[in-house]
Amino acid sequence: MVDKGSRTVLHRPLMILAAAMAVLGVIALGGLVFDDRSLVNAPIWLKPLKFTISVGLYAVTLAWLIGQLTRGKRLGWWLGTVFAVGLGLDMALLFWQIAVRGRTLHFNQETPVDQWINNMVANGAFTGWAATAAIAVLLLFQRLPDRAMNSALRAGAALSVAGIGIALLMFGPNEQQMAQFRSGERPSIVGAHAVGVPDGGPGLPVLGWSTVGGDMRIPHFFGIHAIQVLPLVAFGLLKLARRYPVLESDFVRRNLVRTASAGFAGLLVLLTWQAQRGQSIVHPDFWTLVAGAGIIAVVAAGSALSLRTPRPMHQLT
Repeated sequence: MVDKGSRTVLHRPLMILAAAMAVLGVIALGGLVFDDRSLVNAPIWLKPLKFTISVGLYAVTLAWLIGQLTRGKRLGWWLGTVFAVGLGLDMALLFWQIAVRGRTLHFNQETPVDQWINNMVANGAFTGWAATAAIAVLLLFQRLPDRAMNSALRAGAALSVAGIGIALLMFGPNEQQMAQFRSGERPSIVGAHAVGVPDGGPGLPVLGWSTVGGDMRIPHFFGIHAIQVLPLVAFGLLKLARRYPVLESDFVRRNLVRTASAGFAGLLVLLTWQAQRGQSIVHPDFWTLVAGAGIIAVVAAGSALSLRTPRPMHQLT
């Protein structure tokens, strides 16, 4: 959590969570090989494997982020601990519900036990979202030596919070479920990943994202991993500065990171809009392509301007 000299000590509860995800990931991988059960037209161990990878990476990133705090370190430590406990319980319930009970996890309201597990997992996810949002606010008050990394951490955390929040759009009843409610029935599933088509239809290999309709998992995935992508952009620019003198200025690198952040935010909005219209990621229509081209043009123009912007006078001496 704290620096000891120049060394950053990673947040222990989050690193324990990451280690647990590594162990569960190996178990899930073994399940894929030796267990031929399926659930919603996919291998039963595929979802646990994907979640262990995503949560493990997120835990390591968050542990590193908390280690960068220069203000509010104690609060950051407690927020990270809340995240680790909440997501740890979620993953335990996920494995129990899917791998042990052989039943769907998200949106499942079929029995009181299914409903309780679904609600507990939702509560854990909301707790993790709130902790991440609070850490994002803490990052607004940090002053790191490298301005590009400072911008990357702030934007990455903010977009990650938005990505987690997008998951809320999956939990409302779709049109078919609303029709059941209106007719006096209680649907066993409330909410869906897919938009315009049933869950479990044709999807991309491994990822499972729908290839015939919209899928809210796509913007959710891209959003939550902004917390890793943008700091990697800042780190990559710092490494490239050894070969390209224009990048030696952290002022230039900061502007490039801000441009990348704006582009990432635009992509997140575009993917959400596309999914909400029931449009598959692999079959974009004209307006999706136009919007995508607009984002590329803005990022290209912003990058060019960032590279041409004169450095501040104090960096020229």
